[in-house]
Order: sequence, then C-alpha cells, then structure tokens
Amino acid sequence: MSYYKVIPALARAKPAQLFGVRLRSTAASTQHKELKTEDTPLDPSCTVVEKPCDVDLISGKAHTERHRISIDFDNTQEAYKSKDTMELFRSLLVFKLCTFDFLVDKNKELMDLSRKVFGQRLFEKLMKMTFYGQFVAGEDQDAIKPLIVKNQAFGVGSVLDYSVEEDLTQEEAEKKEMDSCVSEAEKESHGMDHREKKYKAHRQFGDRRGGVISARTYFYADEAKCDHHMETFINCIKASAGSSVDGFSAIKMTALGRPQFLLQFSEVLVKWRRFFNLLAAHQGKDGMAILEQKLELEQLQDSLIKLGVGAKSDVENWFTGEKLGSSGTIDLLDWNSLINDRTKISNLLVVPNMESGHLEPLLSKFTDEEEKQMKRMLQRMDVLAKHAVENGVRLMVDAEQTYFQPAISRLTLEMQRIFNREMPNIFNTYQCYLKEAYENVSVDVELSRREGWYFGAKLVRGAYMYQERSRAAEIGYEDPINPDYDATNRMYHTCLEYILEEINHNRMANVMVASHNEDTVKFTLEKMNEMNLSPTENKVYFGQLLGMCDQISFPLGQAGFPVYKYVPYGPVNEVIPYLSRRAQENRGFMKGSQRERSLLWKEIKRRLFNGQLLYKPVY
Repeated sequence: MSYYKVIPALARAKPAQLFGVRLRSTAASTQHKELKTEDTPLDPSCTVVEKPCDVDLISGKAHTERHRISIDFDNTQEAYKSKDTMELFRSLLVFKLCTFDFLVDKNKELMDLSRKVFGQRLFEKLMKMTFYGQFVAGEDQDAIKPLIVKNQAFGVGSVLDYSVEEDLTQEEAEKKEMDSCVSEAEKESHGMDHREKKYKAHRQFGDRRGGVISARTYFYADEAKCDHHMETFINCIKASAGSSVDGFSAIKMTALGRPQFLLQFSEVLVKWRRFFNLLAAHQGKDGMAILEQKLELEQLQDSLIKLGVGAKSDVENWFTGEKLGSSGTIDLLDWNSLINDRTKISNLLVVPNMESGHLEPLLSKFTDEEEKQMKRMLQRMDVLAKHAVENGVRLMVDAEQTYFQPAISRLTLEMQRIFNREMPNIFNTYQCYLKEAYENVSVDVELSRREGWYFGAKLVRGAYMYQERSRAAEIGYEDPINPDYDATNRMYHTCLEYILEEINHNRMANVMVASHNEDTVKFTLEKMNEMNLSPTENKVYFGQLLGMCDQISFPLGQAGFPVYKYVPYGPVNEVIPYLSRRAQENRGFMKGSQRERSLLWKEIKRRLFNGQLLYKPVY
C-alpha cells in the first residue's frame, strides 16, 4: 500500500478542510466584530457598578468608567447561599475523610467491600449521601437537571461530562495501549525506524492512568467504541443545550480515534518546528523570540535546495500564492502552513531528516485500516463541532499528555479556524506547567489575529506532571515540565495576562480561568480592573469542579461573572473511578489548605447563632 495514499482518503472526508487553509503573513487584524453581551443580574452585595458613559467632544468616542471589581471570598453567607445545612455537613465530612491516607489509598477496595457488606441498594444510598452526592450531579440527564437549574439560579453555569469509565486492570490497560499505539510498519521495523522515543509507546507507561488524579483516561478498543464515545459527547452537548444557556461541553481527542495517529502527527509537528529553528540558526536568528524569527526568503530557499529538501521549482512554488512570502520573509506561522499546502495532507506524515535534510516518510507504509482510522478521527471531530454550533454550546477540547498534545492542539486550532469565525465555539486547553506554554499561547493568538477568528482558551495548570516527569527521566528525553510550582504559577499568570491584554486590545479573544487557586482568581480580577474589562462582556470565564471551591464559584456568579462548574454525571457503580480520583485530588488539596473546611464551619456557626440551621435555598 503506497504511503502517499493516506491523505487522498482523508481529503474525501469533510473534515479534510481542517488542513486546507493557508496561513497568511499579514498584519494583525484590526476588524472588531460586534460584541454579543448579556446583562447578568447582579447580587446587591457583589455589584459591579458602572458609571454613565462620557463622550469626548473632540474625538467623539464614548468612555465608560467602572468602579473596581471587589469580591469578598470570606463572605460565607454569599458563598453557601445555594446550600442547605445538610449539604454543608456533607462537604465537611467528605473533605475530612479525604485527609486520611489509608481511606484514600484504599478507597476502591473499601467501596467494593462496602458494596458486598451493605448490598447494592444501601451502598448506592450511602454513596449519594457522601462522595457521590458531593462530586457527581446524578445518574442521567434528567436526574442532573435540578442541580443545574439551582446552580444557574445562583449565577453558576455547567460544563457537562458523562463520567463513566472503564475499570481496567493495569495489564489490560497496557495491552490496549500497545495494540493501539504501535503501527504495523513499526512492528515490522523491529526498532530500526527513525521514530523518536518520546513519540513511541512504551509498555512501562502503557497505563496512562498512572500518577494522574484529575483527568479521565480513554483506551482505544475499536472503531465502534470510538463511535460510542462520539455519541456520548453528542448527548452531553444536547443535554447542555437543554439545561443551560451559553453552556460548555468537554471532549477528549483520545476518545475519538486510535492514538497512533496522534503520536505520529505530534512527532511530525515537533520535527518541522525543530527544522525551522535549525534554519533560523543558519541565518543567525536563534535566541530570538519565536515570532520574531523572520527568515529571509531567498536565503531560506537556497538552504532548502542545498539540503536537497526539494527541487528549485518545487521550493519556489511553496512560497507563492496569496501573501505568503510576499514580504520577503517567512515566520513560524508561514512555515507551519507548508504542512497544509505542500503536502495536501496526503504527504502529511513526512518529516525532514535533520542529518541529510531530505524529507522522509515517518513510517514506510500504512495499512488500509490505519488510513481509515485517521480519516474517521477527523470525521468525528467535525461531527462534534457541528453539533456544538447547532446547539449553541461551546466545545472545550481537553489537554492530554505531551506526546499527544502537539497533534491535539493543531487539530483543535484547525477546528477554531473553521468554526470560530462568528463567535468562540471551540476552546483549546493550555497546560501551564509546560515550559512551552507561553510560546504556544502567543503563537496561536497571533494566528487568530492574522486570520480574524475568535481565539478561545482554557488555562489549566496540568494533570499529568508526575507521569510526564517519570516518563521523561526513564525513557531519556528533556523534562517538559516547569521546575517547580512557583514557576508554574508564574507561567499561568503570564499566559493569562497575555490573553487578557489581547481581549483588551481586540475583543475577539476569550479565556476560561480553570483554577481552584484563589490567588489566581484574585490576580484575574485585579488585571480586569486595570484593563477596565467588564464581567458582563462574557470574555473572561471561571471554572471549578462540582463539589469543590464553592467559596470561589458562587460569589463570582453572584457578582455577574460567567462562572461554570464541571458537572460529572453517570450511574453510581460506573463513576467509581472518577470518585476515586476526586478523593485522591482532595487529599492533597485539603492537606495543603484548611481554608474551605474553616469557611464551611464558619457558615454553620453563623446559621446556628442566627437560628438558620434549617435554612433552605430559595430560587
């Protein structure tokens, strides 16, 4: 089977549009599209006050001055007004249990034992009174509606996630990973190919759940299973549309296809960027900021011809059409577009050999079934994006491990280029514990400026730190993670400030601050004050997990900020793996900070002294 048949097959799929747009070397777009804003009812105790508009008689421009945004995160009455007193006691119990190492380490065994001792019916009732009731909204789309409606009444939206997971053994997970990440060509090469170790599957890290406590993991079984995942995501999109206005739904790329393609495409993208860096060094431009590296076109073409990358006529043709190369220079965004235009996707998995300079196939061949699997992954992404747009729901693509992430980010970006023309429908996720996080954010923001579409980002610190560090050390490549927590905090705030400045200058950027860190939320509010950004513009969102950090979520919601809870749902028995991770995550969270528990006690005492122990939320 010829290697070059890969993309003609893909091109017949509608999602092949994902790679059909040429990047342009143009100045940043100055067109501002009409803002769509909603006036959210503000709670009197948390009001953001705006002064009337003043008109500059000389320029004719209107100026609006707002009072500083100030939210009291110590106001327990405001934070817990959506909770009755029994819910507060449940939170205290669950958070306290999460501080006991033995209970957390053996949580799955203890839950299995409880099921056997109490029976299924009593076990489910016990779980709904404790961990399940704290962290999961209900068993199905109908059962979760009361919670969603209640939260929305108090200013908090929902990001729905059907949290049913396979309960695989480590051996089963490792086998599935190796079967799905190793191609037929790799099996035949017996390790003699040119693949990099980072982007190959390794059995000792085949169980991608290892060291991960705050993210769900999907393992490839077959194409029917991927179709089932897609249908589940579609149901989440529809449920989100039916239960809230302006909602979100989250997806994972590894649920939509065989991860072999993500590994291979990630390696291609990384090698092409590395080749660009090499050519920049040849022109004495290494050490410059990535977007300031502008290669002289004539020198670049000469270098490519001398390296044997292509014939003179071919190389010259790569840099023609529209405005690519018309300025006499090529930057990274222009360079990235060559993967689209030169390869027509059929040659997508071609990489430059750093020693010879020649282009070579990443693998010697692909089977017919491997070609179909790549095509189907793109098709599923396209279907989900269209359903999200049709239902008025924004789609958040979750970040995953660094050996998958370059491909995930690129494919998400291609969806943004298609579906974010009128509004921010697709959000990419940036993990700020990565050393390259700021570079990734700034490059993608610049692309959105040039092409005039809405940039959408969710900023997280990251879920795979321990696994990533261990894998890098054992397999032998550079640790991609920032050296410590303080460095990650600085990276998060740097990326966030960059996006907020983009919002300030060009109202086409959007960001979700997905964080349980109160200091980060306060940092965001301070920057919004400095930049005079109003929460009612719906450009800056906040996100936390259901059952955690209500003292952050609800005061923000009452003050008119777009804030969302990540709302898992599913049958009790089938969300046990999710609940197990929540227990582990809260162990570290609660040991590191007593703040949430102390605030819960403060509110219970306030209700006791004010005769409000029987308080019921009214909405």
